[in-house]
Amino acid sequence: MTEIQTPRLILRRWHEDDLVPMAEINADPEVMRWIGDGSVRDLERTAEDIERWEEEWDEEGFGLFAVELMASGELAGFAGLSVPRFLPEVLPAVEIGWRLGRQYWGQGYASEAAHAALEFAVQDRGLDRVISISAVGNDASENVMRKLGMAPERETTHPAYGHPLRVHSIDLTEFHA
Repeated sequence: MTEIQTPRLILRRWHEDDLVPMAEINADPEVMRWIGDGSVRDLERTAEDIERWEEEWDEEGFGLFAVELMASGELAGFAGLSVPRFLPEVLPAVEIGWRLGRQYWGQGYASEAAHAALEFAVQDRGLDRVISISAVGNDASENVMRKLGMAPERETTHPAYGHPLRVHSIDLTEFHA
């Protein structure tokens, strides 16, 4: 089982008891405002998401980690790697992404988890480049991208929803863990 520990977090594969707390995160309109069309997701949709994330682990050898707070065992959200199939123009590519519950914002958890996921991309999976995609205006996510050493690469439009997106990238051959 793939598991990474940081000073405050455990990044791990998904457990059955992660469904309800992840569904609560996905039900928050403020959390979801920059995701897809901004719609919240219910328990059933969250279960489908987790099932798809676990399938990606099996198919690709990487995926989105459940992010657990080490001190309390609470599920804070996810961070990790995925193939951004929703944006064919960037393929082939591996994207780093994250989504945390609002109560976990502003504490450095997203940066800590994403940095660990980049280390995983380089050291365990041998990737030499990773991208990250954000809706233009999502300053919090772009701030995490800058902290990771990512640079804006291009702007484009979401193929399904028509809003502007910004693609960031990092050359992992120069990444220092």
